[in-house]
Amino acid sequence: MNPISVLQITDLHIQPGLNDTFLGINTEYYFNAILDFAFTKVKPIDLILVTGDLAQDPCSASYLRILKSLESYNTPSICIPGNHDDYALMQQIFCTDQVTCRKQLSFENWQLICLNSQIQGAPGGYLSEQELLFLEDCLSNTTNQHTLIAVHHHCLKTNSAWLDTMMIKNRKAFLSILKQYPQVKAVTTGHIHQTIETITDGILVFGTPSTCFQFKPQSQDFSLDTTQPGYRVINLYPDGHIESNITLYPELLQGLQINTQSY
Repeated sequence: MNPISVLQITDLHIQPGLNDTFLGINTEYYFNAILDFAFTKVKPIDLILVTGDLAQDPCSASYLRILKSLESYNTPSICIPGNHDDYALMQQIFCTDQVTCRKQLSFENWQLICLNSQIQGAPGGYLSEQELLFLEDCLSNTTNQHTLIAVHHHCLKTNSAWLDTMMIKNRKAFLSILKQYPQVKAVTTGHIHQTIETITDGILVFGTPSTCFQFKPQSQDFSLDTTQPGYRVINLYPDGHIESNITLYPELLQGLQINTQSY
């Protein structure tokens, strides 16, 4: 009954230059620190799942450094795009034997379905007709596999007014599809830079802290929080049940410009 262990990291916001900072912090330093910390705490890790906003200002240099870091752990990794990413460039670079942008992965009793919720040039989320058809096709052909779905944008409210303007616009259509397939056990997301754990129609819905700065929960307007970066571990058991937890990095961010009004 050993579970499949998925390490989810999200919202890295890696900069073009190795020593560049963003909102006062070196996001790349914390990305690597979080990975190192997770691999000392969690054994085994069967998959690294990176749920979007890998880069803040995407370029080959930043994606290649991310690739190098992920490959150093000798663990399969899947990367999905966020609103800040260049998905075409991601697909060119994350195409090794170990690090990919695969949209569907099967292992034992489980499958992972990865969706692209990016709207080119906009911060909010949307699932195109092609994505929804892909989702339905995957689910209708794999009724015997428990399913975890990963997508960057959130599909349920966070009660932060400014963040909730960026939810998946057609989330009702998305959730309606999921309700038709009881093998769907959970949806895990990025984008919100904070922890969310809730249930809708019997499906677990997770939001996961960023590997860098966090947003202040339940805030009317953009606001940063002093909470440490973190990661989520999702354990997928053969009988379909899930155990998941968040672990925060043991040190506070150094240099965070907490009073920043936007990003």
